[in-house]
Amino acid sequence: MQLDVKGKNLEVSDAIRSYAERKFAKLDKQLHALTRVEVELAVERNPSVAANQVAEATVWLKGRTLRAREASRDMKASIDELTEKLLRQVRDDGDKKKSKRKIDKHALDVDGALQDLQ
Repeated sequence: MQLDVKGKNLEVSDAIRSYAERKFAKLDKQLHALTRVEVELAVERNPSVAANQVAEATVWLKGRTLRAREASRDMKASIDELTEKLLRQVRDDGDKKKSKRKIDKHALDVDGALQDLQ
C-alpha cells in the first residue's frame, strides 16, 4: 500500500504522520501492495463547528474508489474513526466480490449440469 498523508490548512507533524501510518497499517493486510491511499488532514476554520479536526481518505482500488471522511475534536480520534470506517468498507467490498464469485460459480455449475443432461 502506498500511503500519502497531506495537510490542508495545517502542517502535518511527524508525530501525526507516524500515527496515521501506524493506524493505516491495518489496511495494508487487506489491500494490494500497489494500492494508493491518500489521507488528507484538515482543520475547519469555522468557529461554530465543534468537530473541526477532519480526516479524509481516498483509496484507489482496481476499478473502484473508496472514500471516507471523519471529523471530531481531536485529530487522532478522527484518524481512528476513519481507519475503522475504511476497514469496514474494504471488508464489505471483498465480501461482495466473494459472493459474486460464488453466484457465478453456482451459475456455471447449474449450466454445466444442464448441458450434461442434454
